[in-house]
Amino acid sequence: MSAVALDDAPQAPAREAQLAANAPPIGFATKVGYGLGALPAGILLTGLGAGAFNYYLNQVVGISPTWTGTLILASLIIDAVLDPIIGQWSDNVRTRWGRRHPFMYVGAALMGVSFYLLWHAPAQLSGQSLFAYMLIALVGVRIANSVHDIPSNSLVPELAPDYDKRTTLISFRWFFLMFGLVGASVLLNAVFLRTGASNHLGLLNGQGYARFGACAALLIFLSAITSALGTQGRIKYLHLPPREGFAPSKFFRELKQALTHPALIVLMLCGMFGGVAYGFRTALDNYFYTHMWGLSPQQIAGVTSIGALGAIVAVIIAPILSKALGKKMTMIVLFTTSTIVSLIPMTLKLLGLMPPNSSPWIFPILVVDSMFVLCLSITGYVIVSSMVADVAEDNAAKTGARSEGLLFAANGLVSKVTAGMGIFLSNSLLTVVHFPAHAMKGTVPWDIMRHMALLFLPMYAGLVALSLIVLFFYRIDKATHERNLAAIRDAAAAANQVMASGKTGMTAP
Repeated sequence: MSAVALDDAPQAPAREAQLAANAPPIGFATKVGYGLGALPAGILLTGLGAGAFNYYLNQVVGISPTWTGTLILASLIIDAVLDPIIGQWSDNVRTRWGRRHPFMYVGAALMGVSFYLLWHAPAQLSGQSLFAYMLIALVGVRIANSVHDIPSNSLVPELAPDYDKRTTLISFRWFFLMFGLVGASVLLNAVFLRTGASNHLGLLNGQGYARFGACAALLIFLSAITSALGTQGRIKYLHLPPREGFAPSKFFRELKQALTHPALIVLMLCGMFGGVAYGFRTALDNYFYTHMWGLSPQQIAGVTSIGALGAIVAVIIAPILSKALGKKMTMIVLFTTSTIVSLIPMTLKLLGLMPPNSSPWIFPILVVDSMFVLCLSITGYVIVSSMVADVAEDNAAKTGARSEGLLFAANGLVSKVTAGMGIFLSNSLLTVVHFPAHAMKGTVPWDIMRHMALLFLPMYAGLVALSLIVLFFYRIDKATHERNLAAIRDAAAAANQVMASGKTGMTAP
């Protein structure tokens, strides 16, 4: 009898090499299934990260800006602390459904339930009890999203090992993320908060937010489940970790390896400054759209949805630009340009060079600006995601550990916390300028909006500049990636040789 079990650790590299060699190319249906996994994140970006939730807590629920910022920051910190545990757990779990899919199914259900509860706080709650409820519900949503999103994201290095093809695969993910963001924005602003004879409150309509929460929760659940089903057929070609229980020493060793990887440190620092900038800007979007530009909820939805046509262009050109210019340089150029363009309308407004808000040109100008900015930004985000996937092979070549989940979680950890810091910063800005609570459109004095803009512009531009400066130190290019893949193949071949010689040396009892 053989003394070596088929599931023993020494056979894992050889098994992976054979499976990878026999795996058919991923088809269009699998690409769509993988991409669809980002649709829940797009909905959450509208509900939690695009200013709506911040505005809802402050202006509708009545929680002060300081406590609103504290609540959101606290939820992001708790989530970020748990992310590496979720990532490392999904790296090492063994099930008949692989490493990632069990998490994706569980996360789908938890996201749907927790997102519904977030927008349906019991009416009798107030003060500290209301704050506690919102914090618990928000933490639940964020953790549920991590349980689904980290394993789902972590599939890309194995689904698409090729340096350029993985950028194409990630483009599908960003397409659906933007589709979810735009669709949720249209539902929230143009359907549930739409101003008219039955709703004079607009963005202050609490019942509209509740209806949005119910509808979005169902969409989140269905899209996440469909994504998991769409990629389940690839499970048999993916890495299966050796049988070993959870070891704290192994977890902290792999966490240290991930957090000290030079390329990941660069991306984390880039994400740190970029996360603060993103949270700072998006938390103030509805304030500027409503009180600086005088837009209605329907028009806000229009700016978001029509402007998102630029994202369709982005997912097409991202692989092309990345292949032509290299990932790092493409991202630097794109983010620099998009930041400059995004600040032009507000700068011109302060200089008195924009048409008045009553002009029919305001809406088209903001739409075109949004379209151009989103096209450049999303192209950059696609490429950054591909760069994180490249770090996974670099780490595997250097350490021998397949820690995609831990790496994606570690990269997201800093940006989540710093996005919360950006939101906290935006609420501090609202406090500094004495922004009024429950403010209807047209009631906020221009001096307050001017003060906000003068503080916002240099702070946002400075944060983005720091994020881009750090990125110059990223060192993984296509040649490095090819060497890493070769090193991983060589390690698998060596393990296969050891296994073969071991079999040769065994004798029957």
